[in-house]
Amino acid sequence: MHPSSSTIYIPVLSPPTPAASPGPDTDAFPVPISLPQNPVLRQKYLAALLHSLTPGELLFVSTTIAPLLKRDFIADLPTELALMILSCIDEPRTLARASRVNRRWKAMVADESIWRGMCLRVGFSIREPKGIKSPRAGDDDEPLAEMEEFAPFPMDPPQQWLTAKKRRAKAPAIVPISQLPLKSSYYLHFKQSYSTMMNWRHGGTVLRAHRMVPTPAPPNGGALNSIDVITSVALDQDWVVVGLANSKIHVFSSRTGVLARTLVGHDAGVWGVCLIGRGGKRSSPCSASDGWGQPNSLVVSGGCDKVLRVWDVRSGYPIHVLSGHTSTIRCLKMLHNRPIAVTGSRDSTLRVWDVQRGRMVRAMTGHTGSVRCLDVCGNKAVSGSYDATCRLWNVDTGECLHVLRGHFHQIYSVAFDGVRIASGGLDTTVRVWDALSGQCLALLQGHTALVCQLQLSPSLPTLPHPNPILVTGGSDGRVITFSLATYTPLHRIAAHDSSVTSLQFDARWLVTAGNDGRVRLWEVRTGAYVRELTEGSESVWKVCFGGGAGAEEHNLWAQPGDDADVIGDADVFDGHDGGGDVIAIMCKRAGKSVMEIWSFRPQDMPRS
Repeated sequence: MHPSSSTIYIPVLSPPTPAASPGPDTDAFPVPISLPQNPVLRQKYLAALLHSLTPGELLFVSTTIAPLLKRDFIADLPTELALMILSCIDEPRTLARASRVNRRWKAMVADESIWRGMCLRVGFSIREPKGIKSPRAGDDDEPLAEMEEFAPFPMDPPQQWLTAKKRRAKAPAIVPISQLPLKSSYYLHFKQSYSTMMNWRHGGTVLRAHRMVPTPAPPNGGALNSIDVITSVALDQDWVVVGLANSKIHVFSSRTGVLARTLVGHDAGVWGVCLIGRGGKRSSPCSASDGWGQPNSLVVSGGCDKVLRVWDVRSGYPIHVLSGHTSTIRCLKMLHNRPIAVTGSRDSTLRVWDVQRGRMVRAMTGHTGSVRCLDVCGNKAVSGSYDATCRLWNVDTGECLHVLRGHFHQIYSVAFDGVRIASGGLDTTVRVWDALSGQCLALLQGHTALVCQLQLSPSLPTLPHPNPILVTGGSDGRVITFSLATYTPLHRIAAHDSSVTSLQFDARWLVTAGNDGRVRLWEVRTGAYVRELTEGSESVWKVCFGGGAGAEEHNLWAQPGDDADVIGDADVFDGHDGGGDVIAIMCKRAGKSVMEIWSFRPQDMPRS
């Protein structure tokens, strides 16, 4: 190389700076520059792409897409529409599951309109049960077992559904139950009624079981009474009154089952008792009726000593001793909201009494045989006699409105709902009569022995039941349910192995008892057997149920789905669903008279 030659330098380009490494959150999946604009081609491209993925990649795609597709359609709707959708839920378990979705759903499920509708759908009364109180904070409040089985539902006091922190975080645009008066809470009413219904079906607890002490032998000699027969019973939300053939009357608390006092004064066996409450209960098959504003509950009783006695329940003292009958008082009824008693006697007469003033008002004559049975409605009374006739009377005037002839033998049972009269007797038939005209509407057959038990579903002017029924029980052990719309049998039940001694039904349950020592529960609408209500005994004399807030006849036959405004008094609660929460069972066990008081109240159930 020549020394004068110059050096030629060739520039070398530096290598390009490498791209930054993809971070953990950077999507490395190659995305095409553009997807086809045609929706069909786009779907084909995505389908081909998905088919080329491995199972693990498909799982990743699924978990990525699923949250993007979730949408709370309830939260996106106006509150009124959301509540309308939730109000269409007709299954309590579904409503329970809906309350567990999120806080918003739980708050909306707590709306009063939802629970009011649920009460109607399930068939519960929409009148508030008296005695429902808000559980105290910290109380052990068991959930509804039947609903918990499918969807755990925190049936705690409504104010505990949303904590203060959660309410501040997201307050719903509705009024929760916690801001409403608890005494008008449909939620609490549904909870109490549902629990009571399930206890009828599966549970129940004995508050007390009383064994009657045999009456001592009379001082002037004679045989010792080995058993005291229970002849009559009356029950309301406060008391259970039991009349015995030994002339005593026992008064028990229907809330605790404790024997409160014994009324002593009759000189012979008591055949009829009636309990007059301080209010809140219409006349019922349990021989209980509303009073007229008297300060304490009263008991009216009559029997073999031919006198009518009026007792103050709280003090146990007799108020009046009324004479007039010349033979045994065999049946006794009280008019609703009036101090008027009507009695029927073996002297073939009926007598009307003013139990407030303590005097006989009038005697009603016409029967030629013993007056065996009696029922009242309004200011009218129906009597059944051993002379094979029934008579309809105006209690205020003493006039005999109709003489109902048709039976061939003695009449042992009558029922009267103000519109129809039902009668049954020794000729094994049941006859239904029109109370206005006195004409026989139907001759119902099916029993093969004496018809000794009858009950009609109520016919109230404000609530005409679309399918009125008549339930009959006979000495043949059969119980038959008749439709009074078609006068045809709905259910023929072989209920007992011997005579049916007692029956009572409401909108949901039918309870029967018999000389075979059994007390059985049936579904009144289907006639299906449910269960035995107590252990077997030698025989059962009487059974009656009710208690709680009363018989709720205002809404006794409300159908699920009925409009509450048609039912009447819709926004005022007054009573549980049919069935009440207490049942009194009088039976003979081990040679002794036993009186059991069972409770189906949730608060009385044993805690597990």
